[in-house]
Amino acid sequence: MTSTDTHDQAEDSGPDGYAAARLRLLTEKARSGPPRRSALAGLTDEWLAGLFAAGAPGARGISLVAVGGYGRAELSPRSDLDLLLLHDGSAPQAVSALADRLWYPVWDLGLALDHSVRTPAEARKTAGDDLKVQLGLLDARHVAGDLGLTTALRTTVLADWRNQAPKRLPALRELCEERAERQGELQYLLEPDLKEARGGLRDATALRAVAASWLADAPREGLAEARGRLLDVRDALHLSTGRATDRLALQEQDQVAAELGLLDADALLRQVYEAARVIAYAGDVTWREVGRVLRSRSVRPRLRAMLGGGKPAPERSPLAEGVVEQDGEVVLARAARPDRDSVLPLRAAAAAAQAGLPLSLHAVRRMAAGARALPSPWPAEARQQLLTLLGSGRPTVDVWEALEAEGLISLLLPDWDRVRCRPQRNAVHLWTVDRHLIETAVRASAFTRRVSRPDLLLIAALLHDIGKGWPGDHSVAGEVIARDVAARIGFDADDGAVIATLVRHHLLLVETATRRDLDDPATVRAVAEAVGSQSTLELLHALTEADALATGPAAWSSWRASLVADLVKRVSAVLAGQASPDPEAAAPTAQHERLALEAVATGAPVLSLRAQTEPPAEPSDDPEPLGVELIVAVPDQPGVLPAVAGVLAMHRLTVRTAELRALDLPDGVDGSVLLLDWRVAAEYGSLPQAARLRADLVRALDGSLDISGRLAERDAAYPRRRGVVAPPPRVTVAPAASRHATVIEVRAQDAPGLLFRIGRALEDAGVRVRSAHASTLGANAVDAFYVTGPEGLPLPGEEAVAVARTLEEMLRA
Repeated sequence: MTSTDTHDQAEDSGPDGYAAARLRLLTEKARSGPPRRSALAGLTDEWLAGLFAAGAPGARGISLVAVGGYGRAELSPRSDLDLLLLHDGSAPQAVSALADRLWYPVWDLGLALDHSVRTPAEARKTAGDDLKVQLGLLDARHVAGDLGLTTALRTTVLADWRNQAPKRLPALRELCEERAERQGELQYLLEPDLKEARGGLRDATALRAVAASWLADAPREGLAEARGRLLDVRDALHLSTGRATDRLALQEQDQVAAELGLLDADALLRQVYEAARVIAYAGDVTWREVGRVLRSRSVRPRLRAMLGGGKPAPERSPLAEGVVEQDGEVVLARAARPDRDSVLPLRAAAAAAQAGLPLSLHAVRRMAAGARALPSPWPAEARQQLLTLLGSGRPTVDVWEALEAEGLISLLLPDWDRVRCRPQRNAVHLWTVDRHLIETAVRASAFTRRVSRPDLLLIAALLHDIGKGWPGDHSVAGEVIARDVAARIGFDADDGAVIATLVRHHLLLVETATRRDLDDPATVRAVAEAVGSQSTLELLHALTEADALATGPAAWSSWRASLVADLVKRVSAVLAGQASPDPEAAAPTAQHERLALEAVATGAPVLSLRAQTEPPAEPSDDPEPLGVELIVAVPDQPGVLPAVAGVLAMHRLTVRTAELRALDLPDGVDGSVLLLDWRVAAEYGSLPQAARLRADLVRALDGSLDISGRLAERDAAYPRRRGVVAPPPRVTVAPAASRHATVIEVRAQDAPGLLFRIGRALEDAGVRVRSAHASTLGANAVDAFYVTGPEGLPLPGEEAVAVARTLEEMLRA
C-alpha cells in the first residue's frame, strides 16, 4: 500500500476507511518494526488532518499537535493517541466544536485517546506544574492547522526545559527511581512491563529528555537499537493479544516470539533483557553525568571567587597502577596504556569496586578499544585482581556491568556469553543466570572468613551455574568448563580440581539434606566420597549458602540451614580421619642459609629483594613482572614480625604471601635466626631500594623508628574511602592443628598495615610467634600464626581462646 492509497482511503471513507486501511497495515507481514510504526502514524496523521480540515476549514490560530509516543511517530497497534488541540484563545466556541468533531470519531473506533485543549500559555503553565506533561510536549509534532502556533509552542517548551533543567532533572530522576522501585528491573523479570520497568521504554524516553536539556547526553552506541527492539516486542504483544498491554505475561511469550520469528520464549526474553540492560546502563551513566554537572555548577562559582577566576583543575587521587579517582569516578591515569597493559581492565575494576566508586564510561571504552586477550594461563596479578573484584561485595555488581556493557567480560571469560541475559524459568530465581552468578559471588564475599581458601570459593561462586548455557545437566557441563576456566585463570591442577568439584556438586548438600535420610550411613558416606576432603567440604558449605541466598528468599531458610549444617557435621566426622600435611614443614634453601649465616655474623638484619618474572605470552624485550620476592634473615629477637610488616606498610608495599619461621643453623654455628620469605608488590609507582628498607628495618628493631605514628600520620592525611563494607574479621584457634604450637587463624579484609597490627597485638599478648603463614587472596587476608608461650610450649586452651578473642577485638576496632 502506498502513502497515496492510504491518503485516499482515509479521506474518502472517513472513519470506516481509516479503520480498514489501519487493519490492512497491521496485518501486512512484509512491513513491521519502525516502518510499520511510522506508516501507522502517517496514516493516523492524514485521517486526523482530514477531520480537522472538515471541522475548521482555513482556520487560523488553532492547530492539532501530537505529543508523547504519537509525537515521536511511534504508534504501536494499540497505542494511545496523545493529542493537544492548541488555540490562541480568540474563538473558544469554534475550538469546542472542533474538539467534538475530532475526539468522537476516535472514540467511535475504540481507540484510546489522551486529549487536551489549551492555549500556548496554558500549555506552558501546565508543563511547568506537571513534569509528565512537559515530557510529552518535548516530543510535540505538528499534525494540522496553524504551523506557526505549533512551532512557537515547541520553541518555548524546549527553551523552558533547558532553562529549568538544573531543577527539573533531579525530579525526573526521582520519578524514574520511584517507578523502578514499583515495577522492578526489566532485565530480570519473567513477566516484565516493557514500558514501566527499569530499563524499559519510559527510561528510554527520559534519556531523550536529558539529551534535550543539553546538560548531559546518554551513551548513544546501541541505545536506539535497544529501544527499537522493545518497541518491536510491544507491537508483537499488541497484535498477538489484541489488547493495549505492555506486560509480557508468561502465557503470551511463545505467541509473541512466533510473531517476531524467534525460536521460543527464552530467545524472546533474552532479547528483551539485552535491550533493557543497554537502556539501564545508559541511564546509570547519564544520571551520574547529570549529577556531576550539577555539582560542578554549584561549586565552580565559589571556587572561581576564591581563586580569583579561572577553572580549577580536577583533583586526581591514585588508586592503583594506571588508575586514579577523579570527580567521584574511577578513570585511567594519563600515562596508562591499555594496549600495552592487558591487566589494566581488571586492575581498574578491582580498584573501583574496593573504593565503592563507578568506573568512568570513557575509561571503560578506552580500555575496551585497546584491550587484548590475556595470555593463558593468566599472569598472577590478573588472577589477584579478579579475586579482589569478586570479593568486594555489593559494588562488584555495578563495576561488572560496566565491563560487560563494553564487551570486556566476554574478552576475559569467553564462556560468559552463553549465560549472558539467559532467563531462568523458575519462580524461586530472582535473576538471570549471569546476574545470579555475580550475586552469588557477592554473597560468597561475606563468607570468606569461614573458609581457608576464599579464592576458590569466589571463583566457584562465579562459575557454579556456568553450565546452564549448554544442554544436559548444567552441573556436569559446568564441571568441565570450570576446570578449563580455572586453568586459564592460572590455578594449578589441584586447585582446578577443587573448583571443578565445587561446581559439579554445588547442589549436593542442599538436595541431600532436604531429600535424603541423614541417619542412613550410606547417605553421609556418599557425600563424603563426592566431596573428598574437609577443606572442600568447608568450601561447599559456604557456596551452598551463598548460592541459595543469591537465588531468592524462597531458596533459603533457618530450617534448610539447620539441615545442611547437620549434614556437614556428619560428613566432617567421616572425613576427620584423613591426614593433612604439617604446614610448618619447609626445607631451607642454600640462599636462606647464606643469608642466615650473614645475619648471625653481623648481628643485624640481612635482606634480599629480587623481582620474579615469567616469559611473556608473546615475544617482548620486557618480561612481565609477577612481583618481588623479599627474603629477610634476622637474629632471633622479639618484635620481628611487626617490624618487618610495618616497614613494608610505610613504603606502600602490599604483602601477597608471607612465611616466617625459625631456621636451623649448621652444626657449630651459635645463635638463632628468624627467616622471612615474603612476596610483595608496590601499591603503585616504583619499588623502594633494598638499602632503604634495611635501614628502616634496623631502626624499627632498635625502637628509633615510630612505625605506628608514621602510619597514623599517613592515614590522617589520606583518609580511606568509604567503599566496600567488608565482613567482620574472624580469629579462631585451630584445634589439634600442631603438636608443637597453638595455631591461631586470622581471616580479615586486607588493608595497609594489617600484618603489622596483628604482629604487634601478638607481641603485646606475650606470645611467641614460632612461624607464620600469611597470604592475600584477592581482598582477603588469610593468615595462620603458630604461637607458643614463653616456655616454648603450646598455649593452654583458655589462654589460646583469650588471645584469639583479644586479637579479633583489636581488628574490629
